Amino acid sequence: ALSLFITTELTRGYFLEHNEAKYTERRERVYTCLRIPKELEKLMTFGFFLCLDAFLYVFTLLPLRVILALLRLLTLPCCGLGGSRLLQPAQVCDVLKGFIMVLCYSMMSYVDYAMMYHLIRGQSVIKLYIIYNMLEVADRLFSSFGQDILDALYWTATEPKEKKRAHIGVIPHFLMAVLYVFLHAILIMVQATTLNVAFNSHNKSLLTIMMSNNFVEIKGSVFKKFEKNNLFQMSNSDIKERFTNYILLLIVCLRNMEQFSWNPDHLWVLFPDVVMVIASEVAVDVVKHAFITKFNDISADVYGEYRASLAFDLVSSRQKNAYTDYSDSVSRRMGFIPLPLALLLIRVVTSSVKIQGSLSFMCVLLFYLGMITLKVLNSIVLLGTSCVFVKEAKMEEKLFDPPPSVVSSQATADKGGTPLASDNSQPNATAETSAPTLPKSDSDTFLTTPDEEDDDKIINADTGLEGDGLKSRTPKKDLLEIDRFTICGNRID
Repeated sequence: ALSLFITTELTRGYFLEHNEAKYTERRERVYTCLRIPKELEKLMTFGFFLCLDAFLYVFTLLPLRVILALLRLLTLPCCGLGGSRLLQPAQVCDVLKGFIMVLCYSMMSYVDYAMMYHLIRGQSVIKLYIIYNMLEVADRLFSSFGQDILDALYWTATEPKEKKRAHIGVIPHFLMAVLYVFLHAILIMVQATTLNVAFNSHNKSLLTIMMSNNFVEIKGSVFKKFEKNNLFQMSNSDIKERFTNYILLLIVCLRNMEQFSWNPDHLWVLFPDVVMVIASEVAVDVVKHAFITKFNDISADVYGEYRASLAFDLVSSRQKNAYTDYSDSVSRRMGFIPLPLALLLIRVVTSSVKIQGSLSFMCVLLFYLGMITLKVLNSIVLLGTSCVFVKEAKMEEKLFDPPPSVVSSQATADKGGTPLASDNSQPNATAETSAPTLPKSDSDTFLTTPDEEDDDKIINADTGLEGDGLKSRTPKKDLLEIDRFTICGNRID
C-alpha cells in the first residue's frame, strides 16, 4: 500500500486546460502589470509637460499680458472708445495675478532663508521627519482651498454688474488671495529647506527616512478598493507631486551651488542624491499603480483615457467659447497651483544670482527669450499631441458643446416654458421616472465608473425631494468632471 501511494504521488498528473479561463486571466494580469510602467510613464511624461507649460506661463507670457492690459487701461481713455469695457475678463484676471505676484514677492523679501535653514537644521531627525509629513498634508489642504480662493477672486472681479451683489467685494477677495499665495509659498519654502537639510546631513539618515516615506505610501494605497475615477485622481496627484519635487530639487541645487561659489564640482556631489530621490519616486509610483490595477482588475488602457481627458482640457481651453484659462484648468484638475511655486523660485533665484553690469542684464534678457521660446515650442507640441489624443478617444464632439452657462440658461428658459425633454412624464413606468434623467455623452461607456446601489438610492431620493430646486445628480461621474479634490465614492485619494 505504501509503495502504491508513493508510486501514485510520483506519477500523478493534472491538466491545466480544464481550467483554461482561470489561467488565461492570470496570464493577462501578468501582462497588464508588465505594461503598467510604460503606460504610466507615458501619462506622467505628458502630465509633466502640462505642468511645465502652466509653470512657464507665469514667467513668460503672464508678464507680457499684464503689460498689454495696463497699456490698454492707460490708452483707452485717450482713444475715446465709449461703451466698451475697460478690460476683458481674461485681462482682469491677468492683472490680478500680476499684482498678487508683485505684492507677495515684496513680502517674501522679508523672509530670511538662512535663518530658516539653521533653525530647521538644529532640530532632531525624528522631529524633521514629522514636520515634513505635516508639510505634505498642509500642502494638499492649501492646494484644495487655494484654487477656490483664486477662482472666487476672478469671478468677483469679472462678474457682470447687472447681477445682484452676492459677494463681499473685490478687495477682501484680493487680500485673501495675497495671503494664501504668501502662506503657501512659505510652506513650500519650509519643505525645500527641510530637503536641503537632508541633503547636507553627514550620515544622510534624514534623506533615507524621507525616501522611505514614499514606500509607506504603497501600504496606504495598494490594499484599498479603487475605481477608475479614484485612480485618475491618484494619477493627477502623482503628476503634481513629481513635478513639485523636481522644482524643490532645483531649489536645493541652486542654494547649495551658491554656498560653494557655483563650483561645478559640487554639482557632481549632489547628483547621486538627486538621482536617488527621483529613482525612488518613480519606483514607488510604478509599484503602486501596478498592484492597484492588479487588485482592482483595471486594464492598463485606462491610462490612455486619462491622457485623453488631460488633453481635452488643453484643447478646450483654446476654443473661442473657453470659460477658463489653461493654467487654471491644470490647477483644478491636478491640484497644481503654479503661483506659489513660481514665487518661491523667483525669490531663490534673485537671492542666489547677483546681477551687476550691462553684460549681466544681457544674459538675463537672453535667458528670458530662451524661456519664451521653450514655452512656445512646448505649447505647440502639447497642442498637437493633445489633438491626436482627443481624436483617438473620439471626443471631438465634446469640443463643440456649449459652455455650462449657456446650458444652464437654456435649462432655466425651458423650465419657465415647456418642460425639459429629460423631465417629461412617463406614465406606467415607475422605475424609469426614478432614474436620473440628465443626458449622457457617448463617451460615458469608457469614461465613467458606476457607483454602488446605495448611492443610486440616495441620488434617487434626492431627486424626488428637490423637485424644481437643485438639479438631480447623475450616479456616474465623467472623467472630465473629476478634479484633484472631487470626492469619488467615500474618499479622496
